[in-house]
Amino acid sequence: MRPHRIATILTLINLAVLVLLLKQVRPVEADSTPQVIRGRALEIVDAQGKVRASISINPEGPAHRPDGSLTEHGTRIFPEAVVFRLIRPDGRPSVKIATTEQGSGIDLSGGIDPTYLVLSADGGDTSITLTNKDNHRQVVKP
Repeated sequence: MRPHRIATILTLINLAVLVLLLKQVRPVEADSTPQVIRGRALEIVDAQGKVRASISINPEGPAHRPDGSLTEHGTRIFPEAVVFRLIRPDGRPSVKIATTEQGSGIDLSGGIDPTYLVLSADGGDTSITLTNKDNHRQVVKP
């Protein structure tokens, strides 16, 4: 009879704890929005898990490709930059907005390589670079 009494007492204690816990549960507030989201980077992915948009801080250093290899500008040291990218389904960025201490720029890529438009404000200089699919390039400076 003693084990039966202990099991009954433990069951009643568990039931009391459960009631207390359920009493403290608050309803979810759907309209409450956090004031600030903080992090070191943000990535938006599609249904297949591919990154389609990102905001990141690129540290100072040589330019690297996504695979880690140096680009043709790899010997040049680039300043720290905040970069926003919109990425096509094939993984290529088609819109890139970047800013550094020296300036900022906007790159818009066309669907056919090497078509692109670059708006640049670097130091005291500004320019627009237009490149068409035939790799014909025109730089406009004031």
